[in-house]
Amino acid sequence: MYQPFNPTPRTLMGPGPSNVNPRVLTALARPTIGHLDPEFLRLMDEIKALLQGVFQTGNALTIPISAPGSAGMEACFVNLVSPGDKVIVCQNGVFGSRMAENVKRSGGQVILVEDPWGRAVDPEKLRKALHKHPDADIVAFVHAETSTGVKSDARQLCSLVREAGRLSIVDCVTSLIGCEVAVDDWGADVVYSGTQKCLSCAPGLSPLTMNERAVERIRNREKPISSWFLDLDLVMGYWAEGQARSYHHTAPVNALYGLHESLLIATEEGLQQSWARHHRNHLALRAGLEALGLALIVPENERLPQMNAVSIPTGVDEALVRRQLLQQFNLEIGAGLGALAGKIWRIGLMGYASRAENVLICVSALEAILSQHNANIHRGVAVDAVQAVYDAGQD
Repeated sequence: MYQPFNPTPRTLMGPGPSNVNPRVLTALARPTIGHLDPEFLRLMDEIKALLQGVFQTGNALTIPISAPGSAGMEACFVNLVSPGDKVIVCQNGVFGSRMAENVKRSGGQVILVEDPWGRAVDPEKLRKALHKHPDADIVAFVHAETSTGVKSDARQLCSLVREAGRLSIVDCVTSLIGCEVAVDDWGADVVYSGTQKCLSCAPGLSPLTMNERAVERIRNREKPISSWFLDLDLVMGYWAEGQARSYHHTAPVNALYGLHESLLIATEEGLQQSWARHHRNHLALRAGLEALGLALIVPENERLPQMNAVSIPTGVDEALVRRQLLQQFNLEIGAGLGALAGKIWRIGLMGYASRAENVLICVSALEAILSQHNANIHRGVAVDAVQAVYDAGQD
């Protein structure tokens, strides 16, 4: 006979979801009210304002899409790409590939700018592509490539796009709150994210922001947007601040309670403090992994502090190690994807999970499991290396 589902509590240190902050879990359990209730409409306005704060933007169109980050990605492409449009896509991992797939499914033509997995997008390659394809109106790239733990220089890439008179679409699913995201300062036109990473909220919402240049492109489309649900003209009729709301869909009321709470937490901590916390814990994790004899595959100046790609020791069954970490320590880390499948582990330090105790748990658990596998590691030094970083107060 079926019973209520009560999952085993896990320490989530993979590529997402991250552990949900207890305050957010409490918020999710608050009484459901109508999605057009005046109280809920006030909450929607607060969510928009709080999202503008964490995105660092004044864009009026700053809302959460009622679906996960992949839907936020799709919303950008189906609204902005019309059949026949040329779009430059910078691909250096799985999510750049998904951008290209979205362009194709929107009827656009992909111009691919490729970089090796584990490296940032090369601005010079983009510069050449912009010069070679003056009829490409849009450039899309991933700021924080979750599949590799790479951070590209969004400021420089957006500057190149803006100088060329094109429109930028930027994936910040894994970067928002974990490292600097400055939409207006970058000059980014369209940016989307997700709630399940550094915001430490439940999966299922995709914060998105667009400036007036992007909104004007949507308004001037000659052909209808292929997706009714993701048509931002319609969605904004529901989210329009201070105006009469038109019914579009039944918003995920309790999920939005959770997002509101997570944005309050982020605002209370402060963006600079959040970025510093993620970086400090990354330095501690790196010290512990290197003391074990493990290596990070991404060059130091291109690393995401909240997503660490770690080479697997020779002869180790990486899937078995992950399974044993889950079984023996209730600890989840991630596998490699695509070209890096079987070659790396992905260790996340996102949001609520980015804490000193989690770094210590992860390093000591890895040492224990790898010792069971007789891996060629250095034993008995990793925890001290982690603690030394915290003792030194490095940021």
